Amino acid sequence: MSFLFSKARFLALGLGFFLGFPSWAQTDEVRQLQEVVVTATRTATRADDVMSDVTVIDQDALRRNAGRSVSEVLARMAGVQTSSNGGLGKTSSVFIRGAENRHVLLLVDGVRYGSSTSGTANFESIPLEMIDRIEVLKGPASALYGSDAVGGVVQIFTRKGRAGFHPYASLTAGEWDRAELATGFSAGTQNISYALGVQTQSEGGFSATNPRLGSTNTSGFNADRDGYAQNSVQASLNWQFVEGWSLEGLVVQADGVNHYDGGRNPFDVRGESTSSIRKIGLAGHVLPAWKSRFELSTSADKSTNLTSTSTSRFNTEQQQWSWQNEVATPVGKVFGGVEALREIVDGTQRYTVNDRTTQSAFLGLSGSAGAHRWQANARHDRNTQFGSASTGLVGYGYKVTPDLRVHGAYGTSFKVPSFNTLYWFDPVPTNFQGNATTQPERGENSELGASLALGNQLLSVVHYENRIQGFITREPTVSNIPYVNLAGWTLALQGEGGRWTYRTALDFLDARNQLTGKKLARRADLQLSGTLSYALDSWTLGTTLLSTSDTFDNATNTVSLGGYSALDVFASKKIRKDWAIEGRVINLGDKFYQTAQGYNQPGRAAYLTLRYQPQ
Repeated sequence: MSFLFSKARFLALGLGFFLGFPSWAQTDEVRQLQEVVVTATRTATRADDVMSDVTVIDQDALRRNAGRSVSEVLARMAGVQTSSNGGLGKTSSVFIRGAENRHVLLLVDGVRYGSSTSGTANFESIPLEMIDRIEVLKGPASALYGSDAVGGVVQIFTRKGRAGFHPYASLTAGEWDRAELATGFSAGTQNISYALGVQTQSEGGFSATNPRLGSTNTSGFNADRDGYAQNSVQASLNWQFVEGWSLEGLVVQADGVNHYDGGRNPFDVRGESTSSIRKIGLAGHVLPAWKSRFELSTSADKSTNLTSTSTSRFNTEQQQWSWQNEVATPVGKVFGGVEALREIVDGTQRYTVNDRTTQSAFLGLSGSAGAHRWQANARHDRNTQFGSASTGLVGYGYKVTPDLRVHGAYGTSFKVPSFNTLYWFDPVPTNFQGNATTQPERGENSELGASLALGNQLLSVVHYENRIQGFITREPTVSNIPYVNLAGWTLALQGEGGRWTYRTALDFLDARNQLTGKKLARRADLQLSGTLSYALDSWTLGTTLLSTSDTFDNATNTVSLGGYSALDVFASKKIRKDWAIEGRVINLGDKFYQTAQGYNQPGRAAYLTLRYQPQ
């Protein structure tokens, strides 16, 4: 009964949060979302023409999150939940629509960015000041991107060059000896554009762990401060060497030092990491209606963990080439191409197989006519370890009225096991061990949605169901279980009126192992998120709320994590034409909560940023 009361109270809070916003319905022409997104179709498409649920996080939203990490920013978006093993730089997991962290593909300017040993994306190594915008695609996208995109895709776009000269700089200081400095510029002429940015950040940190860790985990608890430091750089160049053709280059690198409590060693572990991206691309028009792009890229994720008695290394390199084409036809854009991905791993852990290649071919169509919108994609991947996999996606949308749009989509997905899942060996038999017989996961997803524009407001609702067969579990041992089912609703409202802007979302999720009936670990049934801001002359004031219901920390649902509500406040003021000062307090109520058992989350903390950015 108390559980039902808790849910009813949470629902009342959510509905109150939605209905509490002022209503600014207008009689003038409806303004639907018309920003251009790339991730949903792999081509530039207006957001209201895509069949998928896409969220865009722009620079304004990123500035309001000074002191946060990428995963913490994502946690405040509709359809996304996260867990973290402590503070800045610590391992974090991103769950899109209840799917596992390994089911989220992370792209940085189109390049895969993550670890083939763990099989997960590396969100911890990307500083916010490097980012121009983030696109979050929810729902399976294997038909576009292959393995990993079972629950969705997060694509980060770094700062790029543009005409003129545009310098920027920011200095941030805050709790736990936090210090950040970022500076750089974007520049360009008629035929060439380029950008360069450098960032450095450090934090003395708080204790990432607490005594509760020992009851559920083999990691050791040590009540010291677990700090983090990172230096990063990004550079890009785009040169139009002849009319209609350009050459693009990209370099991104982040070097970090992380301190944490680990394993059976009760003392501090020092983790040294390097994450990098290198890309070169050639793009242009073969014919007026035919665009073509060829890219070579590589991403690396290297880490060394040092204790007083041992050293461990994990190195991943992903080498990729792709050739993709886009042709304008009377029925829409036809998109197709081929690509290959080679994964190479090495380190102190000995893998039976340490090199594999996936060769892929893909084809798609997206278009519109009158009130109708459509999208279809097909992809075939051939992996040297696991053979072939074919995936598809079909979607249809219809504008019932100029204000009301409905859509439906169906897609399939797959995910190959990581090298750790297959071959990890620990000399202690009770610890995690790999299983070389593990097979790829395969999924089927369907969704229905509707959006209603009312003046400068947009109300949307989406229902989805994702069934993953051969789901890989680690508890009690690594194995494929028959399937899990991820079903839910997302209700979102965003808009602006007068001096106010807002975004809020209410998520209902049932993520469950259908064999045992147990809920998947660290997924809340209910989550409410929202941001409200008010602009007045040179001031911008606002608040952000994140509230979740209870979750379980393990697959057997015997360890409970309490729900929580965390409120942030922020303010910024232009002090001169090109200068602004920004302040933020996170977790204003100093709420103690855990998103993973035994790991602390930040308490109340204040950050102050001085920003220089000519308009």
